[in-house]
Order: sequence, then C-alpha cells, then structure tokens
Amino acid sequence: MSLRAGSTLLGVALVCLAAACAPPPLATDVSRVRDLSSTKKLSPLEEGEVELVTTEEVRGILAKPIDVEAAVRVALLNNRELRARLRELGVVRGQITQAGTLPNPLVELELLPERNTTLEARVEYDVTRAVLAPLRARALAPELEASRVRVAGEVVDLGYRVRAAFYRAQAAEQRLAFAQKVLDAFAASRDATRAMHAAGNVNELALASHEAAFERARVVVAKLELDVVSTREELRRLQGTHGDEADTKLAGPLPPPPERAPIPEKIETAALRASLELVERKHRIESLARRAGITRVEGLVPDVALDVHGLTGNPDAPSGGSGMGPWRLGGGIAVGVPLFDRKQGQVSALEAELDATFERYLAIAVDVRSAARETRARVVSTHARARQYTNVIVPAQHRVTEQTLLQYNAMQIGIYPLLQAHREELEAELARVDAVAEYWTAVAELDALLAGKRVRGGPEGPAPTRMTAPTGGH
Repeated sequence: MSLRAGSTLLGVALVCLAAACAPPPLATDVSRVRDLSSTKKLSPLEEGEVELVTTEEVRGILAKPIDVEAAVRVALLNNRELRARLRELGVVRGQITQAGTLPNPLVELELLPERNTTLEARVEYDVTRAVLAPLRARALAPELEASRVRVAGEVVDLGYRVRAAFYRAQAAEQRLAFAQKVLDAFAASRDATRAMHAAGNVNELALASHEAAFERARVVVAKLELDVVSTREELRRLQGTHGDEADTKLAGPLPPPPERAPIPEKIETAALRASLELVERKHRIESLARRAGITRVEGLVPDVALDVHGLTGNPDAPSGGSGMGPWRLGGGIAVGVPLFDRKQGQVSALEAELDATFERYLAIAVDVRSAARETRARVVSTHARARQYTNVIVPAQHRVTEQTLLQYNAMQIGIYPLLQAHREELEAELARVDAVAEYWTAVAELDALLAGKRVRGGPEGPAPTRMTAPTGGH
C-alpha cells in the first residue's frame, strides 16, 4: 500500500470515528437549552424516536404528594408541547445543513452516430454555488442559536405557568376547605333558627333569611368545588399527565409570606442582562446582517459553471467492428454575467427586515425595564397585603370571635352575633389565601423575569367569595 493511500484511509477512519463520538444533534440542542434556561434537567429525547408513555422518573415523582418544584420538574420532563419545541430545533439545523451542502455534479451521456462519435460524456459543476455554500451556512448559523434561546425562554415560561397553576390549585383547595366551614356555620345558624322558630321565639322572616343564606352558601361551595377541578386540570395539562398519574396530591397548603420580599436592588439592570428575548434578537440581527452580506456577494459574483467532456469514436472502423476509439477530452466554462439581476430586491428586503428587527430590539429593552418596575411593584404590593392579612387582619378577626364567644357565654348576646363573627373570621381566611396566592404568583413572575423571560403576571385566580350573613333579631 502506498503512503498516499494509507494516509487517505487513515483520514477516512478518523472522520468516521469523530462522527461516531460526536454527540447527537438533538442532545446538543437540549443541552444548550438547558444551559440557557438554567434548568437542571430536561427530557432526554432520543433521535428519531417519540416515547408514547410516561417515563419512570416522572412516575416516581408523582408517586407521592408533590410540591411546586416537583410539579415544575414533571412539566419539564413530560410536557409534550415543550418536547415538540425541542425537536423543532432540528428543523433549523436541517436548513443550515442544506444551505451548506455542496451541489451535485451533472453527468450527461450521449450517443451521437451522426457525428461519427460513439459516445460523449459530459460532467458539469456549479462552481459559484460550491464556493458560496459554506458562506450561506455560516450566515444561517445564528438562527440556530436564536431558536435555542427562544426555546429556553419557553422553558422559563413553562416553569412560571406551572408555578402559578400550582399556587392557584393550592389556593382553590384551601378556599374550598374554608368555604365548607362557612357552610357548616350557616347550617348551624339555620338549625338554631328552626328550633327557635318552633319554640315561637323568632318570626318567619328570620327563618327565611337564614335558610336563604344557607342555600346561597351551598351554591358558593359548589362553585369552589368547580374551581378546584379546573385548577387541578390546568396543572395536569401543563404537566402532561393523565389517567392514574394525574391523581397526585399537592403537598401542604400555601406557605406564609416571608418577612421581606426577595427583590434585587438593581432589578432593571438584572432583567436586561438576563433577558433571553434580547439575546434572541441579537442573534436574529446577526443572522440578517450575514444573510444580507452573502446575498449582496451573490448578486455581484458571476455564476460560473465548469464542464469537462470526452468523446470517443472511430469512423474508419469496418462494418461490424468496434466503433470505439481513443478518448478526446475537452472542457468549457459558462459564466452568468450579473448585468441586470444583482439581487437588489433581496438585499433591500433583508436590510429592511434588519432595521425592523433592530427597532424591535430597542422596543424589547424598553419593555423589559417597564416589566421589571411593574413586577417589583406587584411583589411589594402583594407581599404587603399578604402580610397584613396574615399578621393583622386574621388575628384581629380571631380576637373578635373570641370576645364574642365570651359575651355569648356570659349571656350578654344571642347566638347570631357569634355565628356572624365565625363567618367573618372564615371570610378573612379566604381573603388571606387569595392574597398569599397572589404574592407567590408575583414572586414566580419575578423569578421568570430574572431568568430571562417576561411573563403575563397579575391575579388570575377567582374573585374573593363573600358569604353574607343574614340580618335578623332574636
């Protein structure tokens, strides 16, 4: 074996080994998205294979009551829309690969007996396209990174939506539990009024008022039961769970708000630095600038195609003998002169798109600053309200109930003020749950913003439910 042949085989072997050892494109994309979104784990997707069942890891998490972080992990592993977004990165990768692919040679064979030529072979090759192919791929390369950044933003957005849905589900369960206590209080009030009415101590108006209040409370409880179902189904959709795995219980009630709200000092600067939207726009701008440049070059460089052809034939051969003769080789070149079409329209369109993208980049920077200020205000406001309900209003209402009970035991008041005090205490608890849920949702919005993604925050839960007590005398 010659040294040149050995070197060629060694080079081929090294290329094959490198291709075998290189990570699959999908694994590379998932790893990059994980790094961009600061997420510890994403779905371990396989090339060319779509799993139809839930993974063992997800089933293990769902086997016990889940907290908010476990709910997010399940969604990142199991949400089918997110998995589809990750797989769609292969579309951009395929487009880049195609743009950088060298053109195929054109081979033509002809039999030309009228020219005393037995066979003509021609090979044509588009030289200009071959030279520009790597440049086209390089121009599209930032699009892949922009797509990765966009998917990373969707990962952060999914995490926020799961957290918000989890808090709403927790709040709905707590509201239902408190509302059932309120319903029990109305039932006790109704039964007491019935007994007093039978003894002739209250009139028909008082009895009808308490019975109507009880029935209204039943309607409210039914609505809150629907809220529990709706919020749990919303969480299940985000997690991609169904069947038996969707019956997982939530771990514990909403945690109380901390003493201080977690707000960074320079929140606008932090939000700008973390913004994945700005990073995505930067890559889009870079891609458009490169595409405009390569398109301008394509318009100025002539289209050059080379061809090599060979002729063989023997016109002096006897009849029935071989018509083959020596091969006669030739060559040619075709040049497309860029006199009129220099891709002016494509260049103009790309430059306009570039300018528009840069304008949107500046607009996003303004919006991110505004979102940072708004989110900070929302966290401060919801934190103050949640702390006020937790530390002041609910304890004060509890003291009202205790004092009312003391006066009732001393026979200074009747049963109705006591029942009213119990109902107002439970309604304060309902309002506290709503305030705490709004606070934790605002914190999740702040976390998403500092992770690089603006989300639509604000209260999304049901309006506070008030169960008005009847007014009536003894």
